[in-house]
Amino acid sequence: MATDAFDPKDPVALTRALIACESVTPNEGGALSLLQDILERAGFECHRLTFQDSDTPDVDNLYARLGTTGKNLCFAGHTDVVPPGDLSAWSVPPFSAEVREGYVFGRGAVDMKGAVACFVSAALAWLESGRVGGATQMPGSLSLLITGDEEGPAINGTVKVLSWLRERGETLDACIVGEPSNPETLGDEIKIGRRGSLNGELVVLGAQGHVAYPEKADNPIAKLAKIIDALSIVRLDEGNAHFQPSNLEFTVISVPNTALNVIPERAKASFNIRYNDTWTRERLETYLNEKIERAAQRAGARFEISFSGNGDAFLTKPGPLVETMVQTVRTVTGKTPKLTTGGGTSDARFIKDMCPVIEFGLVNKTIHKVDECVAVSDLHALSDIYETFIERYFETGNFS
Repeated sequence: MATDAFDPKDPVALTRALIACESVTPNEGGALSLLQDILERAGFECHRLTFQDSDTPDVDNLYARLGTTGKNLCFAGHTDVVPPGDLSAWSVPPFSAEVREGYVFGRGAVDMKGAVACFVSAALAWLESGRVGGATQMPGSLSLLITGDEEGPAINGTVKVLSWLRERGETLDACIVGEPSNPETLGDEIKIGRRGSLNGELVVLGAQGHVAYPEKADNPIAKLAKIIDALSIVRLDEGNAHFQPSNLEFTVISVPNTALNVIPERAKASFNIRYNDTWTRERLETYLNEKIERAAQRAGARFEISFSGNGDAFLTKPGPLVETMVQTVRTVTGKTPKLTTGGGTSDARFIKDMCPVIEFGLVNKTIHKVDECVAVSDLHALSDIYETFIERYFETGNFS
C-alpha cells in the first residue's frame, strides 16, 4: 500500500497496511520499506541493515533515528510474523487486514505490527503537535529498531543491529519493546524482565545389537530414562520477589531406530530450562553437568551433553523508566498495571545489555492463533500511551 494512500498518524490504517505485507520470517514483505518511507518523510535518518550467516537466511532490519544529541529513547519491535497455518481455518484471509465488529484481523495484528504502528503514529503525532517545536528542536533523540528476525533464529536481527550501533559509537539510553504484554485487557501488565532460556541436548551412548542377544549389546534407552527421571525431580530454586521458580522441561525424546528387533546404539533427549536471575547461564550449565554426571554414574551410562541459547535472565528494577510507564498507562486506561517477568523470551534480552528496557504492547490473547486480531479501540489507546510516554520522557530530563 502506498504511504500516501492513508494517514500514518492513524494507528488503525497503519496497522492494516503493515498486516497486508506478507512478512513471514525471514521475508521482509515490504513492511520495512513502508516504515522507512513514512519515517524518512518525517525527518528520521533511516538505515536498512541486512545481515547474513552461513547457516541462516539473510535478514533485513531497519534502524531509524530523529535527533543527534541528548538521550536516545528507542522503540524496538519486529515486523516478521509466524506462518498463518491452515488458511482454511481463518475466517478472513490472514493478510487481508479486514476490520470486523471493531477488530482488525490478520497475522501480526498483535504480534506485533499493531504496536509498531502505534509507536510510529504516536511519534508522528507528537512531532506534529507543536509541543516539541519541530524536528530541528528535539530535546533528545527518538529512534526505532525494527527487526525481521524476532520470530526466527534471532541471529541476524536485533543482536547484530546493536553490534552495528556500538561500532558507530551510538547508544540507546532507554527502550520500550512493543511485545504484546497484556493477558486480558490493555493496561494489565508491564514486563520489567524475562527469564533466561537454555536448551540442552542429552545423548546416551550404547551399542547396537539384536534384541535376542542383549548380552552382546548395550541398550541406552533405559539409562536415558533414569537420567531423565533424576533431572525431572530437580527443583532449581524457589523463585523470588520478581521471578517465578525456574523450571526444566523435557520436550523431545528420540531414538534413531525403526526396527523392533534391534537394540539402538544411542538415545537422545532434548530439554529447555526457563531460569530466573538466581542463575547465570554459566552457573546453570555447571550445575546441570554435575547432576547429569551423577545420574549417569548410577545408571552406568556413557553420555554427551550440549547446551545452546542466546539470552540470560534480566530485570529492569523499578525506577524512572518503569514508573513513568506505570503513570502513563494509568492516565490513559485508568488501570494500574502489574510489573511482571513471565512469558517467553523477546529481543529485550539483547537490548538490556545496552540500556534499561521494558515491554508494553497489546493484548496477547490471540497471539500466533488462527484469526489473530486486535481491537480498534486498543490501537488508539496504545498510540495515546506511547505519545504520552514520549512527551513525559523528554519532559522529565530523559531519566538521566
